[in-house]
Amino acid sequence: MTLKRRPTAWRPPHLPEPKRLLDLTLGSALLALTAPLLAAAALTLALSRPAGGVFVRDYRTGLNGHPFLLSSLRTRLFRLDLLSRLPHVVRGELSLVGPAPLKTGSPAGAAPWRQLVRPGLTGLAQVRRHSELPWDETALLDQHYVEHHWIGLDLAILARTPGSVLRASGGAGAVRRAETARRAGAVRRARTARRAGAVRVIRTARFP
Repeated sequence: MTLKRRPTAWRPPHLPEPKRLLDLTLGSALLALTAPLLAAAALTLALSRPAGGVFVRDYRTGLNGHPFLLSSLRTRLFRLDLLSRLPHVVRGELSLVGPAPLKTGSPAGAAPWRQLVRPGLTGLAQVRRHSELPWDETALLDQHYVEHHWIGLDLAILARTPGSVLRASGGAGAVRRAETARRAGAVRRARTARRAGAVRVIRTARFP
């Protein structure tokens, strides 16, 4: 079954479609607001000299299957990597809302329905990531969005995105804390075992 583009209402040729207009206006506003934070994050990364540089760059599949070079900050703190992609939204390579931009050459990225819309910073699958849906439902959610997207759905997804990002950050923090506690416990147990072994050796040496 071949998916077809949904018919859109007529509009003057000099006006962008509502979705693109939302990307331009809201994307530009968000970029202006977050520019100082992104600049500070980039400077911090530059001073730490991470392996591979400050930005991660790779090719992703965009609208109509055209590849583009996606640049993201090499950090996931508060999802600054996503906010650093806002210039792509303003340029028209990404949308604020859409399926995740997949790497060029991946079988999933070559699906015809994915190429009908621009990939997005956030999407239906992203805001539902922490639900009880199985992982293989992600592609179905993305396809559902492509087939039924409209400006109201975009606004609803954008409204839910901050909460989803905060939950993800909290979950990541909990994982890091659990891993730190596990390592600390292992260190304490190893020290206790070494001390116990040393005591046994001393007692054996003194009282054969």
